[in-house]
Amino acid sequence: MSRANTLQTATLRRGFALEYVTLSWNAVGIVVLGYAAIEARSVALAGFGLDSLIEIGASIVVIWELSGTGADRQRRALRLIAVAFAALAAYLMIQSTWVLAAGYRPHHSLVGIAWTAITAAAMFALAYGKARTGRELGNPVLSTEGRVTLVDGILATAVLAGLVLNATVGWWQADPAAGYVLVFYATRECRQIFRAKH
Repeated sequence: MSRANTLQTATLRRGFALEYVTLSWNAVGIVVLGYAAIEARSVALAGFGLDSLIEIGASIVVIWELSGTGADRQRRALRLIAVAFAALAAYLMIQSTWVLAAGYRPHHSLVGIAWTAITAAAMFALAYGKARTGRELGNPVLSTEGRVTLVDGILATAVLAGLVLNATVGWWQADPAAGYVLVFYATRECRQIFRAKH
């Protein structure tokens, strides 16, 4: 096997590893967030659990795409990721509007604060790894899903900020406000995928 093929195989293995780590992290996250959301009666934490489900779906799509070849398979995978972005944007719009309209104030959650802080750091690191690996493989699906992971990291940061501000100064509006920023980002990514020609 040539050096180029060896490097390509190693890079592909790294891509699979990044997706399996993301998949496992979010599977654990659903359990932790479910517990924290019930304990604190937090809509934001429950919603972040839904985002973890979307991230799991996106990771499964990438694992499926990396297991095969062909432009048609890549196009289908990118469209599925675009649907994940659209679902995330819709969820954030509905949740943020509902929380603001209802004036819902969750209890404090130390578990939620700790998990979202760790998750934000992990997702940013995974997003960087996916972007780099996607470039090295020339794989737009992995690079695009890396942006889903980036959104997950940004959302974790937004939820963390909301939890901390709620716990320290009682400013519960911080989380839904950040949600609207993410609606714009996720919608833009969805449009770019559908408009791009791969």
